Amino acid sequence: MTTVIHHNPDCSKSRDVLAVILASGTEPIVIEYLDVGWTRPQLLALFAAADLTPRSALRTKTAPAAELGLLAADVSDDTILAAMIKYPALVERPIVCTPKGVALCRPPERVLPLLEIASNNPVSNDAGPKMMRA
Repeated sequence: MTTVIHHNPDCSKSRDVLAVILASGTEPIVIEYLDVGWTRPQLLALFAAADLTPRSALRTKTAPAAELGLLAADVSDDTILAAMIKYPALVERPIVCTPKGVALCRPPERVLPLLEIASNNPVSNDAGPKMMRA
């Protein structure tokens, strides 16, 4: 299994996590989820693996969560999930998948337990990450 980061290049936290992954010597597959979007099965699998719920993975600060009425306590997970599929920016980022697990890596230090980091591993990002678009 390879390392995958669901990434937003405009997000400083996402860029920080990508930099840590690259510094570990790992070349991840980068999925720019704002471009490719999400599917219901994909989100459900990611959330289950990361021990998240749609509500706990909901981006509430700059995404349109408030305007869509998603912040109220009585809004169901199914409603939030449907909104995340329609508006991919509603999913908090970045989500990283490695052989060691899946996590919402916010703050960026949450990526460290997911990585294999050797003490003699030089920082290398010469080739850059693989970009994946659907």
